[in-house]
Amino acid sequence: MEKFFKLKENGTNVSTEVLAGLTTFFTMAYILFVNPDMLQAAGIPYYAVFLATILASAIGTLVMGLFANVPYALAPGMGLNSFFTYYVVLQLGFTWQEGLAMVFVCGIVNILITITRLRKAIISAIPESLQHAIGGGIGIFIAYLGFLNAGIIDISGAVPGLATLNNTTAILTLIGFAATIILLLMKVKGAILIGIIGTTLLGIPMNVVDISSVSITTEAFSTMFTDFSSVFGQAFTGLSTLFADPSRYLQIFMTIFAFSLTDTFDTIGTFIGTGRKSGIFSDEDIKSLQDSKGFSSRMDRALFADAIGTSVGAVLGTSNTTTYVESAAGIEAGGKTGLTATTVAICFLLSIFFAPIALLVPSAATSPALIVVGIMMMSSFAEIKWGDLEEAIPCFFAGAFMGLSYSIATGIAFGFITYIVVKLALGKIKQVHPIVIFTSLLFLVNYVYEAWASWPK
Repeated sequence: MEKFFKLKENGTNVSTEVLAGLTTFFTMAYILFVNPDMLQAAGIPYYAVFLATILASAIGTLVMGLFANVPYALAPGMGLNSFFTYYVVLQLGFTWQEGLAMVFVCGIVNILITITRLRKAIISAIPESLQHAIGGGIGIFIAYLGFLNAGIIDISGAVPGLATLNNTTAILTLIGFAATIILLLMKVKGAILIGIIGTTLLGIPMNVVDISSVSITTEAFSTMFTDFSSVFGQAFTGLSTLFADPSRYLQIFMTIFAFSLTDTFDTIGTFIGTGRKSGIFSDEDIKSLQDSKGFSSRMDRALFADAIGTSVGAVLGTSNTTTYVESAAGIEAGGKTGLTATTVAICFLLSIFFAPIALLVPSAATSPALIVVGIMMMSSFAEIKWGDLEEAIPCFFAGAFMGLSYSIATGIAFGFITYIVVKLALGKIKQVHPIVIFTSLLFLVNYVYEAWASWPK
């Protein structure tokens, strides 16, 4: 194990890696019930998505851990699953089988652009200041996600604001947040994981966690596997009808493009934002990507593993499987190698048998972890020269829009676009890498198409 994962070389050990893996798993375990709930609205059976979520997450994360040897976990992406359900299926009218087919094609596209080094060239083309902004922006995104999951921020009205803290979930979150902060300040090892477990246990007497709901029966498992077998491989069925109507080709192309663009930049943002700060990916790793051949670096292999995850997930029956930003929780807990990811993958597989127990962990327990990690990651903003508007303007848009729009990819898009605007205004457009210009144009095309598609007819 030491030799395979190169633990000493990376300054870590087995216990630290396993603890980091457990931290990451419990921080992202919410996807086990959020994703099925989301995709069943598209018509996919709940239990089929539940099992597909587990298997897609486990397989993708295992590839990331064993092949790339990095501490990142994969699971069906939040935002991408809502795009799949509410836009592709419910608004555009594609069947869920055709939606899975598009996700599968997206995965193939991502594999191709990874092999051809296009993905890596994009990363090395991002200005250093924007890389720091992406890291800090992800901090805003993660913390915002934590506040939303806990119900502390109310977005139901015309203007988002502080929710009325008259429910036990919000109160439990605040208690868990305070406890986690205290443990961190006291430098207690495993503070985040202890916070998650302690908050969950406290949730029992507060009636936030209902242990009476734990019921493991053979009938439940039989239903889960029966539903899964009816969905498995439906991406290929969707391919047979997806391209039957030529009038839909443009719509199909733009939808696959949107899937791929969002998936790619969510992953790139996560790798740069967390990997650069933690040292998992060094500056040399990022700068030398264009010159690397094959899978000569951890970043090469990590990008390939992420691309594999999307296609595998589609075949199993779920929307885009992507690298999870919640991996930052495990990285902050000390995870540095693929042993962390392998631990997460094992936890996902075990959750098949202990699903009711795993699902007992409430959002009130995971939300404090997300908020704390968000605080830690925002330190990346310190590397930006905020007194220099040439650097500050695009960095602000990149960071702010990640949180405000609830999308890492959108933050990167606005960071790129405003970066070009600033350079144009200063007559320095030659300083902008052609990939940044081309990618910005793709983002603009995507936004124009989305506006046109949703324009009242």
